[in-house]
Amino acid sequence: MTTPLSTQWRNAPQASARLALACLDLTSLNTSDTEADIASLCQRAQSPFSPVAAVCVWPRLAAFARAQLPATIAVAAVANFPHGHANIDAAVLDAEQIVQAGAQEVDVVLPYRSLMAGDERVVSKLLMAVRQACPGLLLKVILETGELQTPALIQRACQLSLDSGADFLKTSTGKTPVSATLEAARLMLGAIAASPSANNRVGFKAAGGIRTVAEAAAYIGLAQELLGAQALTPQRFRIGASSLLNDVEAVLSPCLG
Repeated sequence: MTTPLSTQWRNAPQASARLALACLDLTSLNTSDTEADIASLCQRAQSPFSPVAAVCVWPRLAAFARAQLPATIAVAAVANFPHGHANIDAAVLDAEQIVQAGAQEVDVVLPYRSLMAGDERVVSKLLMAVRQACPGLLLKVILETGELQTPALIQRACQLSLDSGADFLKTSTGKTPVSATLEAARLMLGAIAASPSANNRVGFKAAGGIRTVAEAAAYIGLAQELLGAQALTPQRFRIGASSLLNDVEAVLSPCLG
């Protein structure tokens, strides 16, 4: 009997930790964040084991973060965050600020309440407007799957995002009661895998509530199962977390010796 890939990764904690670190979006999105907070975050991003993939901050702090980091670590900032309103002008303004800050990635919240109300038109219009506002930047669309809840709504959010030019599908803001779940991740990864235009290009990001290497390993295994081992790179797989780095370094600390 074949061992599930998620179990294989859980049984290889150091390999899981190394991959999680390389694919980590180290995040600070507290409303009270200051430049001093982001300076500390950027220092943490340059782990002695390996740099993270990106640092994710508010648009107002994106330029500061960019100045603190080497070019090898991307800067991501959030748009339409965290509430996912249907205000297209405000979402575009966020995206334009992120572009002007010199960041490389935009994490935009899909207007999920509009989707739940059946207004797909505004969902597509907002996502396409943000896509047009940040040409050349990596666009991650946050579905807020814990609020969408039903498989049908999650799958529809995936399709609208892919049709609007998303480079990544992301589970959650981390600001709602339910964040990343393996059930939602499977639906999202399945949508990417089923799309001829996305299955070799679009990535997946699990965000919110992932605090341990063992938890990360489950998402790594699921991504490999549905997208293949070639997708386990920062270009196709990310984990958004603020506390996962502590456990990653604890798992890898024997390697320093």
